Parts: sequence; structure tokens; C-alpha cells
Amino acid sequence: MNHIPLPTDLLPDQESILRIRAVHRAASDIKRGTPVVIEGEPGGGAGNEAGLVVLPAETAGAQGLAEFAAIAAEPGLLLVGAVRASAILGGTAARLEDGIEPGDGLVALRLVPDLLATRPLLSLADPTAEQILPARPEPVADRPEGAAAAIALAKLARLLPAVLVSRLRPGGLALARARGLVTVHIDDILAYPNASAAGLTRVAEARVPLEGAPDARIVAFRAPDAGIEHLAILVGQPTRAGLPLGAPLVRVHSECFTGDLLGSLRCDCGPQLRGAIERMAQEGAGVLLYLAQEGRGIGLVNKLRAYALQDRGMDTVDANHALGWAADERNFLIAATMLDALGVTAVRLLTNNPDKVAALSACGVNVVRREAHVIAPNGVNDGYLGTKVRRLGHYLG
Repeated sequence: MNHIPLPTDLLPDQESILRIRAVHRAASDIKRGTPVVIEGEPGGGAGNEAGLVVLPAETAGAQGLAEFAAIAAEPGLLLVGAVRASAILGGTAARLEDGIEPGDGLVALRLVPDLLATRPLLSLADPTAEQILPARPEPVADRPEGAAAAIALAKLARLLPAVLVSRLRPGGLALARARGLVTVHIDDILAYPNASAAGLTRVAEARVPLEGAPDARIVAFRAPDAGIEHLAILVGQPTRAGLPLGAPLVRVHSECFTGDLLGSLRCDCGPQLRGAIERMAQEGAGVLLYLAQEGRGIGLVNKLRAYALQDRGMDTVDANHALGWAADERNFLIAATMLDALGVTAVRLLTNNPDKVAALSACGVNVVRREAHVIAPNGVNDGYLGTKVRRLGHYLG
């Protein structure tokens, strides 16, 4: 393994790394159904008893609910996205007006005792699950401090964004620590995506001849919490002089297990991946960033749930909203950090997505031109591609 460290002035300091790791541990714990404590207030220090105990509805089991109750000041509120709340309360998860991201709005629901059990909680969180609702919850006007951070933590764990929260009871923080529960500051959760992206380090590189691109190398990047890894596929010499407009072809490609590996016909990801590498090989240079952001950042399990909702008549955008996610949850600072580490200072971006151009430019990437990357419909993904144009503004003409 060839370890190539970044310059030290680009690396986060030790304290920052510890705080990043604390968030990663908290996300790992809630994925196992263990409650965690979010301390403090946004932009402020942690108070003696300031904070929330948080337990995701998706992974809540008997043990987790008992631990939650032991340190909570009240039975707890359920935080969900606006569209999911509408469906739970007897409304509809139909499309909102274009341009509105329901992921920005959270609703707090008060649960009756019959709903504080594993299966009802999962039914409240997951529109694709069997609906077992012995009663309806009641909406609450005021969300608790830290609500956005609690949902953000569930998203980091790639869980459904629906969490049970409560203020700590007197002495609850000490009791939580005595029980070995993770505590994490609200500011660290909210800063985690960018801190993790900015701290990516280049950890391994190898020559990997590819079909259609024999002169290819793969470079692996790892986050400071030693969690998710992202890959850069380098074709030829992308930093050499003489490239058109002085910039290599670059494709920022989010991993797609179903399309890239299995050849799913529901999307155009597999043909886009292979087509991009072929174009780079034809030109003699290029970079394909393969980012671990499945399903536009919602993860594989949630993408499958979104597919199930699409089979019931929703499009890809409405399905994400119904699950509590925004239409696109990706973080393109990851790509900017990788390009910087590779010495790529300007790019011709191979994409049909104008938002991707804007996002990379906002992260400091010099996008000298957008290069179209249109894949013809296959008879199965026609509606999906149409939604990309109609709802997400992609250029596919």
C-alpha cells in the first residue's frame, strides 16, 4: 500500500478528529438501536443538563426504549419530515410545490403509550412498512432544541429520518454516561459532513487496467473517522499539459450498487459509469470520482424503499420526500477535496446536472465547461429520466 499523506496544514487538528469520531460513534450506536445524548445548544457550550436523548424509530427495540425511558424527562416526541407527518396524520404524501424541500421542515408528534413500541414506531417512520397504528399521534407546535441535529444524526447513519427525542431528566447526563451511552455536541453533528469531507486523506493507490481503459489507476481516500472510503479512477495522465481547455474530463459519480454492479434498468448509472471511462480513455486522460453516496446520498436501503414507493406511483423526487429525505442529499465537498489532493485544478465536468456544476463551483472547483453525458432511455427508465428533466432540471436533450 502506498500511503501518500496530505500536507499537514490541510489536516484537521487532533481535537477536531476526536470530535468527528464522536459523531461517527453516535451514528454507529443509533444504527444498533442504542440511544445517544446530544448536548448543548447550537453555537454554544454544553450546559450541565442541556440536551436531548435520541433514539431512531427504525431501530428502536425493547432494550433501546428502556434505556431511553431511564434518562428521559418525558415519554418523548417523534420528529419526522413534513410529508411523512402529513401521511401519519391522515393527509397525503403527494407532491408539494416544485422548489419546496420538505426535508427542511420537521414536525414534532406527541405519541400515546400504545405507539411507544417497536412495530408502531417503525410504522410511523417507514411508509413502505406494514401500517400498525393503534392510535394517531398529536402534532406539537414547538420543536425541541436540537431537533435538526437529531434528524441529521439519523441521516448520517443512513436511517429513516424519524427519531424519538426527549429532554434529559435531572441527573440524566450523568446516568447516560454511567450506562456507557455516547454523548455528542450538537455543533459537531451539524459540522460533521464538511469536517469529514475536508479531512479525507489519500491512503492507497494501484494500477488497475480496466476494460476499455488499460491505462487506469485507482486511488483510495479515507475520512478521518476511518469510516466511509471514496475512490478516484485515474485514466492516463489527467494533469498533463495539452488537454482541451487545459482541463481533463472529470465525472463525479455516486455509487449505485443496483445499476453499476447488477445492471439495473431502473436508472442510467451503469451506462454512465462505463461510458465516462470509455470517453476518458478515448481522450487519453480523465478522472472519475466514485463517491460512497448511494441513492443521491440516502443509502442503498433507503433507495430500495424509494423504489418500492415508485412502484406505487410516485416519482423519484416524491419518493425521497415521502421517506423524509431531500431530493439530493449528496456532499460535493468530498469531490473538491479529492480533486485538490490529486492536483487537478480545473475540470471539464461530464454531467447533465446543472446543480452538480453549481455545487462543485461553490466548493472552489474551477469548472471550465460542462460536457453532456446523455444515455438513451432503455424502455424501463424512461419515466425516471423524464423526472430528472422535469423535477431536477437535468439536460437530457
